[in-house]
This record gives sequence, structure tokens and C-alpha cells, in this order.
Amino acid sequence: MNHALTTTAFSLDGHRTIKTLGVVRGIIVRSRSIVGNIGAGFQTLFGGNISLYTKLCEQTRSDAFELMLRHAQQLGANAVIGIRYDATEVMAGVTEVLCYGTAVIVETAG
Repeated sequence: MNHALTTTAFSLDGHRTIKTLGVVRGIIVRSRSIVGNIGAGFQTLFGGNISLYTKLCEQTRSDAFELMLRHAQQLGANAVIGIRYDATEVMAGVTEVLCYGTAVIVETAG
């Protein structure tokens, strides 16, 4: 799926929604490793960006996004609108990241 046809908005400029296929989602549950926690602990001593956690969060969101796109493709969508993220701590050190949106079929307006 073309990433240009994904948006947090509820429409795509220059495109007309032909059919709405429903909600699609990608869910990832991740835990922090003890090694990562120790490394991040050292980074907190100096302040600023905790790059180990930033990388983990970015990769987790990216994985959830890609799963959502696969779900949309399985439904026959060529676009996803209204994309959102949500995160919930399932237990100490274990977090669920959910990426969801509405799968649609769009065509170029004009």
C-alpha cells in the first residue's frame, strides 16, 4: 500500500472515497529487556533524549502501522484514513501499541 494514501485526516486531498471497508488495526505487545533498561538508566543520568527507548518506541509504532496496512490490504483497501495510535501498559514493563484507522477504497478526484 502506498504510504501517501494514509492519513490522520478523514479524507485524502485529491481523492474521492468510493467505499468504506471498516476499521483496521495493528497490535504489537513489547517488553523492555533488562539490558535495554540498564542502558537507558545510564542515559537518564545525563538527561536529554533516552535514545534506547526512543528507538524501541519508534520501531514498535512502525511495526503496528505496517500490521494495520496489511489488515487493510486483506480487506481490499488502497488507503487508510483517520489513523490513530494508542498505548496501554499491560503489566509492568510490557506495553501494547495499537495503530488503527478506517480502510477505504479511493480514486483520484477529477
